[in-house]
Amino acid sequence: MAADFGAALIAWMCFYLVRKYLFNELTGYRFTEGALFDLTGSAVLIAVFWTVLYTFVGEYRDIFRKSRLAEIIRLARVSFLGAVVIFFTLLLDDEGVMNYRAYYKTFTAYYLLHFFITGILRTTAVSSVQGLVYRGRISFPTLLVGSNALALSTFHELARTSRHLGLRLVGFTPVGNTVDPGLAAALPASGSYERLPALVRALKVEQLIIAIEPSEHRLIQDILTLLEGTPARISILPDLYQMLLGSVKVNHLFGTPLIEIKQDLLPVWQVVFKRAIDVVGSALFLLLASWVYAFTAVMVKLSSPGPVFYRQERIGKNGRPFNIIKFRSMFVDAEKAGPALSSDHDPRITNWGRFMRRVRLDELPQFWNVVKGDMSIVGPRPERQFFIDQIVKIAPHYRHLHRVRPGLTSLGQVKYGYAETVAQMVERLKFDILYIENMSLAMDFRVLLYTFKIILQGRGK
Repeated sequence: MAADFGAALIAWMCFYLVRKYLFNELTGYRFTEGALFDLTGSAVLIAVFWTVLYTFVGEYRDIFRKSRLAEIIRLARVSFLGAVVIFFTLLLDDEGVMNYRAYYKTFTAYYLLHFFITGILRTTAVSSVQGLVYRGRISFPTLLVGSNALALSTFHELARTSRHLGLRLVGFTPVGNTVDPGLAAALPASGSYERLPALVRALKVEQLIIAIEPSEHRLIQDILTLLEGTPARISILPDLYQMLLGSVKVNHLFGTPLIEIKQDLLPVWQVVFKRAIDVVGSALFLLLASWVYAFTAVMVKLSSPGPVFYRQERIGKNGRPFNIIKFRSMFVDAEKAGPALSSDHDPRITNWGRFMRRVRLDELPQFWNVVKGDMSIVGPRPERQFFIDQIVKIAPHYRHLHRVRPGLTSLGQVKYGYAETVAQMVERLKFDILYIENMSLAMDFRVLLYTFKIILQGRGK
């Protein structure tokens, strides 16, 4: 960050002089104290802008595993974006510019200055960090999951080619009854894979490498389920089929090819924008649709005796419980016999409640849950613990949904619809997993469009 801030500062000051040269204003020009003060102030503001921009696009994530070439390529793109913003904000109405050719010169000069100065300083910073990793001054405690010949060959491969990654193997966890003697001699056995979450905490593990035959899909799935929510990075050894599908990304040319489980589902700027859209959009809707809330509340009160709102505990991000708020669509004590899913002809639902569900009016109070941070506008629908306990017996990977905030609407809801049984909830799960693996603001927009279509067609229930 210091390198980027300093580079932006220097680049803007150099650009000031280059601009004077381009417009033949250097002859006889003298720096006054006031001009120097203004230039320094504007340079600091420009440097802050660039640092914020780099933060938004995720330049300061995972700084110990950066590649210099990848950094330069990414810097070229981000520098162009930032230079365009500065050009249209500060340079487009430059009084010294008399024609469009001068505009092109101005933009090109600033872009190249910023890119080259930042590239030099950032490459120096990345090289410094890489040196610390390569010499072992910075390292990452790594646990190998597996105990057969494949695990042993993975150990040797990592020891031979992955010094630049800073992986420091602290042990292995046996899987199955067979342990390769060579692996047992090289690394300490840390305990059964079933104790992985506790081992990660006890050994302060930062990287897990699953070295199991890729054909053992069920076992790999069980291990990933165990590790759901762990802060450690997780990588899996691929097979040839996965390589052909393009699932395997090699970040370092001479490193061991691995499939890395994504930790960050969205870039930083999309995380910020998604939350901003959630808060601003929900607050505006609560304000502008206040008359809809008032009318619906009156109709709920007239439809049957009981409160207007209905609160129910659901499970949210990271498994934290929260109270979801809805307009009451059922008779009071509808679940006195225990939790139950609704169906097309559910006798517990009032006549007005049935209409509300078709057009999703009953969900409107959940915009308050969004403002509070319990939910997002788009995300997997939250469930009750009672049903989650049943789902995970059939589909343990359901816990994967708890990586994100639940939503008012979801891909599972618009593509599959409401589920009337646990089996249908499991069937709908694949759409929510698909959403999480392809999360983006564009995906949220598409889900919202589908939701509006369903509301207009009255296909809710």
